[in-house]
Amino acid sequence: MNPAPAPQRQPTPSPDAARILERIETLARITEQADGLTRVYLSPQHAEANRLVGSWMREAGLAVHVDAAGNLVGRREGDRPGLPCLMLGSHLDSVRNAGRYDGMLGVLTAIECVEALGDRPLPFAIEVVGFGDEEGVRFQATMLGSRAIAGTFDPALLDLQDAAGVSLRAALAAFGLDPAAIGSAARRREDVLAYVEYHIEQGPVLEAEGLPVGVVTAINGQQRFRVQIDGMAGHSGTVPMRLRQDALAAAAECVLAAERIATGVPDAVATVGQLAPSPGATNVIAGRAVFSVDVRSPRDADRTAVAAAILAECQAIAARRRVTIDIVQTHELASCGCAGWLQAQLSAAIAADGHRVVALPSGAGHDAMAMVALADVAMLFLRCRDGISHHPAESITAEDAATGARVLQVFIERFAPRR
Repeated sequence: MNPAPAPQRQPTPSPDAARILERIETLARITEQADGLTRVYLSPQHAEANRLVGSWMREAGLAVHVDAAGNLVGRREGDRPGLPCLMLGSHLDSVRNAGRYDGMLGVLTAIECVEALGDRPLPFAIEVVGFGDEEGVRFQATMLGSRAIAGTFDPALLDLQDAAGVSLRAALAAFGLDPAAIGSAARRREDVLAYVEYHIEQGPVLEAEGLPVGVVTAINGQQRFRVQIDGMAGHSGTVPMRLRQDALAAAAECVLAAERIATGVPDAVATVGQLAPSPGATNVIAGRAVFSVDVRSPRDADRTAVAAAILAECQAIAARRRVTIDIVQTHELASCGCAGWLQAQLSAAIAADGHRVVALPSGAGHDAMAMVALADVAMLFLRCRDGISHHPAESITAEDAATGARVLQVFIERFAPRR
């Protein structure tokens, strides 16, 4: 007599994309201003968001706590307690007048995927993290939450102050946390198998490719500079063109030089987002112009080479135009490569859902840049309309939300830790 066939496991239900989008709308109503989403680190709105998202984590069967840095953490055990975890997540804070998907989509989709798993046993734990600070709006220092978990938080940061003069130390205490215990948020490398972040692209590449999702290869390194050019102010009608020392004209030439230099290097970008001439009168030649330069690339060698070339060209322009120039670097962050073995598993999940796989770098910074100090990292991008982000017009479709959730769930179900 032939033995009875082994019972077949029923497929895991698909994540509920409609519920993800409904929860995103609900979460977006937690804001300090009525006419746009603003939710900053350690604010009353941050606490309210933690409570709400924490309730959704509990509904999904996660054990929930807020760590010493204010990060919200939900844990689903594996087939036995205490196993290392696959960590998923993103951030719950926002820029001012933000879009509603940046950060929040990754957290809420991960919760939905865990809920869809039900009681299916896995040979690893899953943790979903809603980081308290990625944007750095309040204290002008980014990724404070993920740096705490990664074990790279610098205690000197506790002395940072917000615009109202409140220190980070005081803000943590007001939030009900012990500033002296922030180090306890750090995790051990052996307890985290990988960190994977699902996020809107914040750019136009996937839309141009006609694809809903893509795999991130690396997160661009960044350098920022403040450039001040001093010339000579003068009457717009009386100073001949050949005798002028026009700071704004020199700055304009520098802006075009930055564009030209970055265009010649694959994947590099350079942006002048601020330009302030003074005195700023219609009939006065600008005696001073101050502008920003932001240079990014997924390859640090290219980034530093592009930045050096731009600064050298700016100095040459200043010398030729007989103006003085002062350049100060205000920020630098190294690039973050996504682990090849994780990229391969995300690619397989995308292909399993029937899509062509496209790989692309991230021009924006993400918590994964801090988490790479703790574990291998990877990112899954979702298409967003017109590439708009950090703006109320930020938008995704319900169909894409469903696709991204399915891909993330397949990745989780098939996740194979690196040996």
